[in-house]
Amino acid sequence: QVQLVESGGGLVQAGGSLRLSCAASGSMFFSMYAGWYRQAPGKQREMVATISSLFTTNYADSVKGRFTISKDNANKMVYLQMNSLKPEDTAVYYCNAGLRTQTYWGQGTQVTVSS
Repeated sequence: QVQLVESGGGLVQAGGSLRLSCAASGSMFFSMYAGWYRQAPGKQREMVATISSLFTTNYADSVKGRFTISKDNANKMVYLQMNSLKPEDTAVYYCNAGLRTQTYWGQGTQVTVSS
């Protein structure tokens, strides 16, 4: 069983930065893929960024060049550095990790960007 706990959300002005953190449990973390997803009110959950067990990254077009995902296997952490934030980035952000057919989700952290 893997538990994921997000932190680092909050209120920030447009143009500002935030770093989201996701603390993971479990001995197989080093071999897992991970990612960040977000869900805005009235919208479906969408992929923001993913990172494979070999550290290959993938980003949604809307965040390319502004967000950076990273994975620290030694400390079982996943990060999302968010720069140049826009009001449309406002959402609940969820950490995701998985291995083969098993996938896990955190409880989410709210990010609000004011204009």
